[in-house]
Parts: sequence; structure tokens; C-alpha cells
Amino acid sequence: MSFTVFLGNLPTWVTADDIKQWLAAEDLVADSVKVIRNHETQESKGFAFVEAPTPDEMQAIIRRFDRAPLEDKILRANPAQPSKGAAKPSAPGAARPEQRNMGPAGNRSADRRGGKKREHEPKSAFATELAKVL
Repeated sequence: MSFTVFLGNLPTWVTADDIKQWLAAEDLVADSVKVIRNHETQESKGFAFVEAPTPDEMQAIIRRFDRAPLEDKILRANPAQPSKGAAKPSAPGAARPEQRNMGPAGNRSADRRGGKKREHEPKSAFATELAKVL
């Protein structure tokens, strides 16, 4: 079971090592610390996830860092929530996304606009240009 703390409203200069040092200074334990960064610029997005080994340790981290001042910011710490893109269990009999708009043979036979059959229609300008070359 995961005991993950969301640590938000961090200044962009904060690193995982900084957070580990803060935890150690408070005698708090974390299995891992991950500062979330922009994939292109590698700049911090201003939040991190701290994996605690126990629920008690998770609560201690939250109590210590929630509403703590850092520079001109007030930190936020709370139990992490599943990401919005995470798969959710569906109700029995519910159609999975890959099954929607399927004809009797299981192939995509109709689009959502008018029931017309779509044959190899490019999905983007890049795909259109690539189709011309091929």
C-alpha cells in the first residue's frame, strides 16, 4: 500500500535533495521523493510526491509541511490523489473505450457524427503530409 504525500506550492528551485534534507532535519522518513518537472525545460512544476513508509509517517509529514511558510509561499501537504488519467474500475458490462463505436464485427464502422464509414482518414496535418509521401 502506498502512503504518498502531495507537497505543493514549492518554489521552482526546490530539489528532491532539498526535501530529503528538510525531512531528515525533522527526523521524518521517506522512501522516495520525486519533484515533478516540465519534460521540455526540466524546470520544477512546483510540486512533489513524497513516499512515506507508514500511514503514521505520512501524517507526520503532512502535519509538518502543510501551511508551512517558505519564502513568499505557503506550502500545501496532503495525501496524494490518483491522477485524473489513471484507469478507473468500470461497472460490469460497461463498454471499454476501445469497444465504443464498434460494429458487429468489432471494427470501427461509424463515426460519431453521422454513421458514415471512415476509411483511413488522417487525424492530423502531419498524418496528411505523411500520407502524401507514402
